[in-house]
Amino acid sequence: MHAVALGRPIRLEHVRMIDGTGKPAVQDAVVCISPDGRIDFAGPMAHAPTPPEDALVVDGRDRTVLPGFIDCHVHLGFDSARDMTRRFLYDPTLEVFKTVDRMHRTLAAGITTARDLGGLSAGFRVAVEREMVVGPAIHTAVRVLSHTGGHGDISAPCGFDPTAGMTYLCDTADEARIAVRKVIREGADVIKVHATGGMGSPYDQPDDQGLSIEEIRAVVDEAARHGGRPVAAHAQGTAGILNAIRGGVTSIEHGYGMTDEACDLAGEQGTYLVPTLSTLFDGIDKATMEPHHYEKKMRWMDTTVTNFGRAIERGVKIAMGTDAAVGPHGQNLRELMHMVSLGMRPMDAITAATRTASELLGVSDRVGTLEVGKVADIVVCNGDPLTDIALLGDPANLAGIFRGGLLVKNSNLLAEAPLCSASHG
Repeated sequence: MHAVALGRPIRLEHVRMIDGTGKPAVQDAVVCISPDGRIDFAGPMAHAPTPPEDALVVDGRDRTVLPGFIDCHVHLGFDSARDMTRRFLYDPTLEVFKTVDRMHRTLAAGITTARDLGGLSAGFRVAVEREMVVGPAIHTAVRVLSHTGGHGDISAPCGFDPTAGMTYLCDTADEARIAVRKVIREGADVIKVHATGGMGSPYDQPDDQGLSIEEIRAVVDEAARHGGRPVAAHAQGTAGILNAIRGGVTSIEHGYGMTDEACDLAGEQGTYLVPTLSTLFDGIDKATMEPHHYEKKMRWMDTTVTNFGRAIERGVKIAMGTDAAVGPHGQNLRELMHMVSLGMRPMDAITAATRTASELLGVSDRVGTLEVGKVADIVVCNGDPLTDIALLGDPANLAGIFRGGLLVKNSNLLAEAPLCSASHG
């Protein structure tokens, strides 16, 4: 994958524009990208400025321009859930190249920013920033914080730990504080805690409580003392969800047990929900899953469907995340289709993956919407996703993708894109 600097203004005209703010689509719009990778104009064709003489003008009829999408929950360091327990068997050098390939596929699927919630070193973020590799902008938790015997503890009976350093186990509030300091030292942008058990772990259940409310509060306080980093909580069962919200976390990941009480409390606290529906609809394969993982997924399916609908009805702030690795990489925007199938309007689902997701990550001043002055992270889709949201879930329908104004995917969008690249991976 290459990132191509076109070196002149780009004007996408006669496009349908969905700007990510939740406003109605503009049917005959123009989006202008400056040579320095910013949005110069985004609005109706009738109000568009005259293009500069050196502008590359693209007729985008029958196409939709949207902000680059944000996946708030991925695991780029793993190809599958089983990889999380078997990675110690693999050659670490090969794993780097495989991770970069997953980054390429994620970007080609329309994800220009990805938040990795366990298993990805900060070096991958730096490599993207320095244009050593092409991929989405990365926010990473590096490791997760869990307790002994909890969702993050998959130690073998003999004591061998196959997580390859993915987890810090902490069983007191003081140990939780120390773990936060360690992941910050390792370059973490976000702190990830396990507030409940989970589906893929062998020793617990989603209803089990993970870190105690005192331990979660210690994590949140320590994160606040170090730059105000957000705290994401893996939380599936209701009791752990309530502990996490009361403990002050920024987001609930999965949230399968979001009762009315949990939804109302999240609304009062301003807590985000990242539902990861893809793990249920696209991530269940009995042939490739451990038996305990498959059994839990099937048992929680109906509860998840019901409670996600409840969260929509009660106005919880929802940001898109897929848990890619548990589900397939490179098909991230299928999550929007699942959100719509359970009651979200297509525009609201798109907003959850653009503006709301950017607010959760604290980057809404730079990305997430098509507004003048923001970074030109842009996706061009064939057709109209407001009438068929599934279009976005198939990367073949994404005609072009820009990240930071660089062209990173060109599928019949620009006939004259130069061959030289600004960076490669």
